[in-house]
Amino acid sequence: MRPDDDACWPALPYDAWKDTYATLHLWSQVVGKIALALAAPLNHCWAVALRVTPRGLATRPLPHGERTFTIEFDFIDHQLRVHMSDGETRTLALAPHSVADFYRELMATLEAMRLPVKIHPLSTELPKPVRLDRDTQHHSYDREYVERLRRILIQVDRVFTDSQCAFVGKCSPVNFFWGSFDLAVTRFSGRPAPPRDGPAFQRDAYSHEVISHGFWPGSGPLLEPAFYAYAVPEPAGLKGARVLPDAAYYHRELGEFILPYEAVRQADAPDAMIRAFIDSTYDRAADLAHWDRKALDRMAAA
Repeated sequence: MRPDDDACWPALPYDAWKDTYATLHLWSQVVGKIALALAAPLNHCWAVALRVTPRGLATRPLPHGERTFTIEFDFIDHQLRVHMSDGETRTLALAPHSVADFYRELMATLEAMRLPVKIHPLSTELPKPVRLDRDTQHHSYDREYVERLRRILIQVDRVFTDSQCAFVGKCSPVNFFWGSFDLAVTRFSGRPAPPRDGPAFQRDAYSHEVISHGFWPGSGPLLEPAFYAYAVPEPAGLKGARVLPDAAYYHRELGEFILPYEAVRQADAPDAMIRAFIDSTYDRAADLAHWDRKALDRMAAA
């Protein structure tokens, strides 16, 4: 057995599971694109994001005519489950097989359940787009590291949800975004943001001023799991702001504050370290951007 098998905050070294991570990311895009094809266009893409469950990740209920269904990644029994409102459930094994095989098996299962759906099969938010229905390069699935990811997401979802309680303005649910493969929660000032270029989903996501916090397994210029924080639009002076804890820093290429996951899991009080990161980055960004803190923050009892 590898170390950390029983830890609430297990190690997740990027190099050890990067192939499984890449495959799982593309599988999640197949499921996410099904949600995109069927879900109501709720603001900021919230309806198509996945949610953390005790067993993994799942869609919201998706409408199909008068019926609804959900798709859930069960990372305990390592199955993909399709639950339908009429009581029918079907499963697919999560095991080492290609993205193309996953795509074909899931689409065939939906057809058999009278839930046909068409999606655009090109991946999104990746440096090199991949045809999900043809990709045979990505086919890894290490159960142990998937289980570690599940445990981490449960803990992060819990801390992120708790962190929302001090904010009474508009705030997102804790969403898992399959395009970027990260768990995020976002606070809004209530003011429109300057128009921005880019894909429609990004224009919608940043239509209003936001401060976001998230957890990401890493890729690109940051090959390690980390917590992040950013503001859009970024106020002057934020790059040089002092934030907590000491392990946090501003990553200029990403344009975000970063708190390495490894620092959190090694801490005596991981929850407190994450909250210090969330609270301090919010305080600095909100003050520099002149948010109406009296209207948005829950005031402590006198």
